[in-house]
Amino acid sequence: MAQRTKTNAATKPAGSSRIVRVLGPGLITGASDDDPSGIATYSQAGAQFGYAVTWTLLFAYPLMCAIQEISARVGRTTGRGLAGNIRLHYPKWLLLGIVALLIVANTINIGADIGAMGDATALLIGGPRLLYVVLFGLLCAGLEIFITYKRYVKVLRWLTIALFAYFGTAMFVKIPWGEAARGFFIPTFSSDAAFWTTVVAIFGTTISPYLFFWQASQEAEDTEEDAERKPLTQAPQQGADAISRIRLDTYFGMAFSNLVALAIMVTTAATLHVAGVTTIESSTQAAAALKPVAGPLAFAIFTLGIVGTGLLAVPVLAGSAAYAVGEAGQWPVGLARRPLQAKAFYVTIAVATLVGVAMNFTPVNPIRALFWSAVINGVVAVPVMALMMLVTADPRLMGKYPVTGALRVFGWIATGVMAAAAIGMGVTLVDG
Repeated sequence: MAQRTKTNAATKPAGSSRIVRVLGPGLITGASDDDPSGIATYSQAGAQFGYAVTWTLLFAYPLMCAIQEISARVGRTTGRGLAGNIRLHYPKWLLLGIVALLIVANTINIGADIGAMGDATALLIGGPRLLYVVLFGLLCAGLEIFITYKRYVKVLRWLTIALFAYFGTAMFVKIPWGEAARGFFIPTFSSDAAFWTTVVAIFGTTISPYLFFWQASQEAEDTEEDAERKPLTQAPQQGADAISRIRLDTYFGMAFSNLVALAIMVTTAATLHVAGVTTIESSTQAAAALKPVAGPLAFAIFTLGIVGTGLLAVPVLAGSAAYAVGEAGQWPVGLARRPLQAKAFYVTIAVATLVGVAMNFTPVNPIRALFWSAVINGVVAVPVMALMMLVTADPRLMGKYPVTGALRVFGWIATGVMAAAAIGMGVTLVDG
């Protein structure tokens, strides 16, 4: 299978084609972070607090870049995903606990995202919401299971274009850019508990465990599929170019992710917040609220974006769970394998997606379920990030390329911020 992606060094594409070749796991990971659930979080932040919390995206950007670059380097250096490295070097009970919580959180998120896609389609064209939910679930699982890896990665890259819908929406809204710039560059704080709950929610949305598992596993799989690439522990001479590519890919992907989030926040701040609409519980509610304030075209673009981002995010959520399960069980994993060659891997994708679909047929409140998903993500993120920092400091595991210097400092800062966010979630739960 590696022959399919073999590229002669002398004929590697240049210019724009070279950029497309470089932008892969980092771009897809960053774009999938802006899923329908994330859109709801950013919409609520903008509607409730206007521009006052947009600074969190600027603060989070270097932390996102650091932790995602670190996770990518784990995969590229060792040739294994996060779960595979944790399995080899840490207690089994710790791995199984992390994987179990990841599966639960991802499945809830899948259910909420597919539900939002169904709601968005019903808003746009009418018809039965639950039918759309089923169709979207089957489409997401079917594409991920049956399309070849090389083509599927291209599909995911193209789906990132859906996020430009939110830049388009912002163009139809009158935004006071001076006020927006002050909110972005000058942090403001409040003693209001709801303010800090929103800040915690933003950090929990932008720095999430499924993103770590996905990017690490994609780097490992890309390495396995490209005949020219070897894990850096086996081919340290490839290290300088590999790390430069990972850094560019990751920094671009995270910048794209945060700019989209910023576009959503300023759009809802300039419209819903100004109009006194301060409570948003879902991305589709945000879209519906935009219609009378910003007009039908802004509403349509915003709503189409929900569908497009869901088509990107749901496979990433299901895929990251499948990589974790497969590596924990030492089973064959990878989207490059045929379904019968990696049964457990693809069964996990199918089950996680279909359970997410089934959630929409139950009386479970999707917003409440999403809240608990955020709590679980907050709990899982801290030990996973700490383990990544320990793994990437060990020359026995990372060879000549352990994570050092400023990247290591920012990685630990990101871990500390997420620990504080997890504590904040706990305080919120106790107070609630």
